[in-house]
Amino acid sequence: MAKTQSKTSKPKSSGKAKGDGAKKAATAGPPRQPGVERRKNHPLRAKNGYMSVLLTHEVPFLGRPGELVKVRPGFARNYLLPQGFATFATPHNLRVVEKHRERLRELEEARRADLLNLAAQIAQRSLTIEANANEEGHLYGSVNADQIADSIKSEGFPITTENIRIDGPLKDLGLYTIKVHLGQDIFTEVKLWVVPTHTEEGTS
Repeated sequence: MAKTQSKTSKPKSSGKAKGDGAKKAATAGPPRQPGVERRKNHPLRAKNGYMSVLLTHEVPFLGRPGELVKVRPGFARNYLLPQGFATFATPHNLRVVEKHRERLRELEEARRADLLNLAAQIAQRSLTIEANANEEGHLYGSVNADQIADSIKSEGFPITTENIRIDGPLKDLGLYTIKVHLGQDIFTEVKLWVVPTHTEEGTS
């Protein structure tokens, strides 16, 4: 009687499983490299041994807040950064500063529009200041920038002495054109009459 030999058959590896594993590896992409995410916000380095930092305060002979400057690494680490005068020039910080600058530009444009409107209103006014004078029209005193500013302010305009541009006190009666600096590069002019003080003469 013939003996039957039983052979234990090994499970065959499925080609499909190997294919699935290779497909997962392909879709997973290259392995993550340590530090890649960290380098996205790494401080920007300048050439020639310098590094770039963003100023948060004005630093004499270096720059104003929000400016990107190049300094020696030791100067940044030992002075600017510890004192809070600067921060690292990371891509994130640069974006924040750019948004801030954009907002400042919008405010500056709005301010300029207001000043231009104010300049147009002032230019339409004519002021009168009374002063004591002799028969030749020479003032016994003078009309100065403080008086002119007060006269414009009395018309409802936010003007101070620093806004008035005159070469010196006015010492004669007459009509003057007064230059007024409102801010930025915006100037306007207002007409000013310096007239003799009105006095009521009694009848004889």
